[in-house]
Amino acid sequence: MAEYKRWYDHDPLLMEVMELLKNFQDDLKQQAEVFLEKIENHVGKEAIDSFYEKVKPVNGKRWYDYDPVLSKAVELLRVAPENIQRQAAQSFIDSLKEQGITVEMIKQSIE
Repeated sequence: MAEYKRWYDHDPLLMEVMELLKNFQDDLKQQAEVFLEKIENHVGKEAIDSFYEKVKPVNGKRWYDYDPVLSKAVELLRVAPENIQRQAAQSFIDSLKEQGITVEMIKQSIE
């Protein structure tokens, strides 16, 4: 089994979503909020908040630790089973497309 440096390195789709979030935190924060709302609808806000309190880093130094919405969304994604991670990543890409934003457009604006 290959060893990965980061938890999302095993899947190119997850890597792409994490890179987009990293480079466009402000622009894509709304998508993270939608992701959290969908999860809250299934398990409840209290369950999400309780879970996050247990897994959030004490002295987080990762790029997403500095924003509570992004941090919570990424931590939930991190602990989800791989098939759920992939579904969530694809849903994220699909929701961008629904708004008329393509991954190619975002990548071009990085360059």
